[in-house]
Amino acid sequence: MEFYTSFSEKRPVRLSESTRAFAYESLCGHRWGLDTKSTPAVMLDHIENFTEMSDIDKYDAAIYEIAAKAPVRICDDELISGAATLGEAISHKVPATYGGECVFRSISHLTLDFPKVLRLGLNGIRAEVNETLRTQTDPAKRRFLESCINCLNAYDIWHKRYTDALNERQGYDDNIKNLTRVPHEPPRNFYEAVQSLWIMFAFERLCGNWPGIGRIDQMLGEYLKQDLEAGVLTLDKAREILAHMFIKGCEWVSGGIYGSGDAQHYQNIVMAGIDENGREVTNEVTYLVLDIVEELGISDFPITMRFNKNTDGKLIRRVSEVMRYGNGIVAVYNEDLVLRSLVGYGYDEIEARKFANDGCWEVQIPGKTYFGYLPFDSLALLQRETLKNYSERLDFYDFEELYKAYISDLRAHVEEFCYRVINEAYVKTDDGWKAKAQAPCTVVSLLEEGCIKNGVSYLEGGAKYYVKSPHIGGIADTVNSLYIIKKLVYDEKKLSLDELMDIVKADWTENEQLRQYVLTKYSYYGNDNDEVDALMSRLLDDFADICAGLDGKSPISFPAGVSTFGRQIAWAQTRLAAAHGRKKGDVLAGNMSPTPGTGTAGATAIIKSYCKADLSRQVTGAALDIRLLPADVKGEQGISAISSLIRGFVTLGGYFMQIDVADAEILKDAQKHPENYQSLAVRISGWNARFVTLSKEWQDMVIKNICP
Repeated sequence: MEFYTSFSEKRPVRLSESTRAFAYESLCGHRWGLDTKSTPAVMLDHIENFTEMSDIDKYDAAIYEIAAKAPVRICDDELISGAATLGEAISHKVPATYGGECVFRSISHLTLDFPKVLRLGLNGIRAEVNETLRTQTDPAKRRFLESCINCLNAYDIWHKRYTDALNERQGYDDNIKNLTRVPHEPPRNFYEAVQSLWIMFAFERLCGNWPGIGRIDQMLGEYLKQDLEAGVLTLDKAREILAHMFIKGCEWVSGGIYGSGDAQHYQNIVMAGIDENGREVTNEVTYLVLDIVEELGISDFPITMRFNKNTDGKLIRRVSEVMRYGNGIVAVYNEDLVLRSLVGYGYDEIEARKFANDGCWEVQIPGKTYFGYLPFDSLALLQRETLKNYSERLDFYDFEELYKAYISDLRAHVEEFCYRVINEAYVKTDDGWKAKAQAPCTVVSLLEEGCIKNGVSYLEGGAKYYVKSPHIGGIADTVNSLYIIKKLVYDEKKLSLDELMDIVKADWTENEQLRQYVLTKYSYYGNDNDEVDALMSRLLDDFADICAGLDGKSPISFPAGVSTFGRQIAWAQTRLAAAHGRKKGDVLAGNMSPTPGTGTAGATAIIKSYCKADLSRQVTGAALDIRLLPADVKGEQGISAISSLIRGFVTLGGYFMQIDVADAEILKDAQKHPENYQSLAVRISGWNARFVTLSKEWQDMVIKNICP
């Protein structure tokens, strides 16, 4: 029973054979994912006068039907109970249909306040809702709060169905004992805490939502410490309990072809780093999680470690050991840089120290933030707007004039879509800004600070922070195109701008010799070339200035960020050929990584180029993808190499780095024989995906980035 990896060394075995078999059944057998697909949704057609009901009445009815009728799944010998068993939830929808169609989309790109469930229990949250209802007089706010009660009641129905089903079977006494208390009351021990966290997370997923989990070691660490000191639990037993939670998180794995993969449901985890009081969080739970994902290769919970200049070398080494098995499971934040970024943007330092992510890697304050991002293709903007589709005679006196024209186009583009976002969410009245009505999302709102207190849902400005982050995409290729124009036309004067534009417009036809010269003569971004890296830094600073100019004009904040999230595949169809030797249709750089084939000086040079920018100004994040070969990470020398890359990334001022170990030949074999590689995963932008569930176009992109 092997869990496939690109790395040749055997994974350590610490878990019991029954737990490993449970994991294999989920990951490689797809049993539970196929089971979920077989029941897509509950139906609402029987509800009288449904079409005449208000949206919030429809939503409450949908959540009730989901809780009352979704299949109850109890896996053999499971240590943790609760499952999201409706297939439409996998499609980012509330899995309740009327006339054969889902009525509501669900919510993602957030990390919920799961610590609140552990701290207060659902009974405490219910008391909070009732107290607010007692003093609230606004009819719309009262109706939202009534929806909160309705959703809590729906959860109680679902919870009872599970306890009843467990009582009908033998061998689940511990599960029943836990669920007798949690999540209604605060947990008393580690086992109860894991069950409480899981079942609330599972209910959110059952209702279609895709939340991140957040800082799992901080949430669970004290419970484990208490149990270990009291001698009521061993580390081995704790590892088994926690492993079952991770295995349950794979219950949507069904092995089909889903384009961008089947492991991208945003259930991210953040570990280590400091807490709000400046104390190190790392504890036994941190290491147990690393043990579990190292052994089982579970990629459905992408993990990001918060590392800083004081991080213990023991933890860096342990993470390096896990990273070398590939599957893209563990990534790294530079905590020092992220905190400087958030505080510099205006967050209180104590608040900033709580940061997690949105389900991919964009930073937010968990349980307090409405988050969305606004991606756009900076290369297409350069080609279509500034360079006029290569179809007009251009008259830029020098490179500086061309660059300023591009920044003007960039500003107009960013401002246009940000003002559109404001108008879609708010209307300005004589009394100030008023949120426009949005689709209900009460199940999420229950775990977002501010929503209950304000009597306002998550989508209507109820959360403490309202963030829409413009994300510049394709930036490496934009910079490389600008750089080659600067070199060929203005510095070296090898040809005029119009001549170059004519050549590129013709997709380099009949100019292959010049194209090869452009491809091989110059050192592009990602090779520690100060000249091109300075251009990257300048462009990022100018972009951050544009975003900063939008803040304070509405209730929405517009912090800058950098990403593609795999959009380079779709963008390839709308881009023209590029000045840096790329032909129309080429799939180019992802996130802040180099253009494929240009990062020839190795991982260290890529990190150095990336870190030359002031990445603290990209407040929600700037992701760097690094791919290593299995041969690079063998033995003690390989572990040391990964550790050195991590330390260099932190020291030089990186923001977020994803290191993945992958072998192009293994991936090519997986394309031919997918049945042999069911659990093999790769990192793609902000998520992990099992390679065989990617479309061939996505697979080819991953392979090309390893071996262009």
